Amino acid sequence: MSDLKEIFVYIITTLGSLYLLLVLLRFLFQAVRADFYNPISQFIAKATNPPLMPLRRAIPGVYGFDLAALVLALLIQWLIIQLVLMVNGFGFAYALHAILWSAVGILSLILSIYFWGLLITIIASWVAPFSNNPALLLVRQVIEPAMRPIRKVIPALGGIDITPIFAFMILHILNTHLVAALARSVGMPRGLVLGM
Repeated sequence: MSDLKEIFVYIITTLGSLYLLLVLLRFLFQAVRADFYNPISQFIAKATNPPLMPLRRAIPGVYGFDLAALVLALLIQWLIIQLVLMVNGFGFAYALHAILWSAVGILSLILSIYFWGLLITIIASWVAPFSNNPALLLVRQVIEPAMRPIRKVIPALGGIDITPIFAFMILHILNTHLVAALARSVGMPRGLVLGM
């Protein structure tokens, strides 16, 4: 029976996390005004439109931020948490706790997106600096606005851009200290499987 639970948890977290990732990517693409006609953007838009369009009727965007996508991400993360708890025999979590845990999970996932995106852009700059691959173009469009403020403070030294080092440091500090502190402050159980 324990193996069956593990299988169900694996399926719930994998499928839920993949869809949550698509929703958050859509939010980030819109926030940074990424190329909407990129084939990957089009795929993500089509995959997330069914649940997002009804939400947009009730939740308008603010200053270019798609709040409906954030609400959808919260709902998906909340559902993942509730299903995992239910499969493990804990029943449903108190709604407010689960929403707060969902917000922490989403923040952690956004930081992970930026971590992996930054890593991809660094590797691509070495092996394919002039690539027009649709995925690389989108990754650069998401990462560049976050790197701009760091580059204003830390200019390139002798033609070498060291800002990624500082960006990794900032991401590490945010993930290990801020997210961990938030998780503790909202009473998130250790080892709770989130959509990360």
